[in-house]
Amino acid sequence: MELLLPEFGLVIFQSIAFLLLMFLLAKFAWKPILAAIKEREKSIDEALSKAELAKQEMARLTSQNEELMKAARAERDLILKEAKMLKDNIINEAKTSAQTEGAKLIEKAKIEIENSKKAALAELKHQVSSLSLDIAERVLRNQLQDKATQQDLVANLLKDVELN
Repeated sequence: MELLLPEFGLVIFQSIAFLLLMFLLAKFAWKPILAAIKEREKSIDEALSKAELAKQEMARLTSQNEELMKAARAERDLILKEAKMLKDNIINEAKTSAQTEGAKLIEKAKIEIENSKKAALAELKHQVSSLSLDIAERVLRNQLQDKATQQDLVANLLKDVELN
């Protein structure tokens, strides 16, 4: 059973080596390791806080962007509404103007037709009076002849006359 138990000297030598190693690690390695761990922990905390700030900034920008989009949509709708109203006004003014101009043209055409009609009637009256005078003159020349001859003369004159 002695084989399994270590010797007392070996235990003391290993204990002294262990304590010496602990002292050296504590003196030279422990502080830099703890400093590196603290530095790493600090950088992780800073990164997390920066990420949180970025997240908050992103949320703020998103809400600001949504507000800008709502304002832009409202402005677009207002511009479209104004454009539609302007278009409707222009169309209505054009229709009214066209109707007024059409009524003026129709009235002018009626007046021109009436004037032309009056001029044609005056010309016709002039021709009729001229023809009547011509017929009356010829009838008076042949007045000495009998009545049958006068009627034949009037009928012949009427056949010769062409109305213009």
